[in-house]
Amino acid sequence: MLSAIMWASIASSSLVLGALVGIFKDIPVKVSSFIMAFGTGVLIGAATFELLSGAVEEGGIFYPSLGFLSGATLFMVIEAFISKKGGQKRKRSKGNPAGHSGMAIFVGSIMDAIPESIIIGVSVLGNKSVSLVIVIAVFISNFPEGLSSSIGLKKDGYHKGKIIFLWLVVMILATISSLIGYILIDPGSTVVITMIGAFAAGAIFAMVSSTMLPEAFEEGGPIVGYISALGLLTALILTYFE
Repeated sequence: MLSAIMWASIASSSLVLGALVGIFKDIPVKVSSFIMAFGTGVLIGAATFELLSGAVEEGGIFYPSLGFLSGATLFMVIEAFISKKGGQKRKRSKGNPAGHSGMAIFVGSIMDAIPESIIIGVSVLGNKSVSLVIVIAVFISNFPEGLSSSIGLKKDGYHKGKIIFLWLVVMILATISSLIGYILIDPGSTVVITMIGAFAAGAIFAMVSSTMLPEAFEEGGPIVGYISALGLLTALILTYFE
């Protein structure tokens, strides 16, 4: 239980770190796009090597396939809703464009953080130890989210202290979600465990394809393909030694 809480806190702490950078520092667009590209590769690797492959290995092909498509579908529906409210660029690590509400990005970030943290709790429950690949992937992907939302909230007139407080609340919610995943989900139910893992993998694939990777290429150019490949290789190496 303590392990689930600790690792979820570490993974979600990058939201606060990104928020602090967004409030107090300006980082070059190229640098942020390279971080985004590397994080995309790690996320795809985590979804493939840790979540989807593990789900198929444990539960066959039917339930993981169903979970995978359900995750991708739900992300698409939520993304469409958040986009209408001005939060479609919550994964972006540059200034908040006109018409894209910082609060909408913040709400979208909560929707992302909760299922990610539940997966961390489930991974601890199922494997008796945390998946470092998943923790690293979530940590990297959360950074630009906290960064872009804080830039938007600052432009919307929110006080710096209030912005930091909001992200601390998200971090606490993420930690609680991991604990819920650890306590409430039955580790003996192969169907439930495999569907949750595959569900998260589908949501991750849909997310990186529609949010992170497009901006990384837009801002960083062709080299982001190579950097993404390095991220994927990093996930593979971590999985191998894990």
